[in-house]
Amino acid sequence: MSHFGYLAMLLFTIVGSFWLEIYLKVGVLKRFKIAFISIAPVAILFILWDFYAVTKGHWRFDSKQVIGIYGPKHIPIEEYLFFLIVPLAALMTIEAVTAVKKNWNDEL
Repeated sequence: MSHFGYLAMLLFTIVGSFWLEIYLKVGVLKRFKIAFISIAPVAILFILWDFYAVTKGHWRFDSKQVIGIYGPKHIPIEEYLFFLIVPLAALMTIEAVTAVKKNWNDEL
């Protein structure tokens, strides 16, 4: 079961933030193309950083915490998903706070 550690963290992130898309209708997924264009350049830089760090032996991914599907340079699939899911969750959280704050200020 520990092979799902990293995946469980990503699922927790999805459950913790993606409900905002439905409940508060923040609309991040409606604008997925724009979000992806914003996220992609930074994600690419971090993936390249991972490649470098793993290649040089600066760090590694615990094979006991990942499901065992790897991409180039032996980077687990969960790491690639991390660079998509976490920024999307952050955008949803920012949009939700903006929406709630706007409504909160209107009520005052």
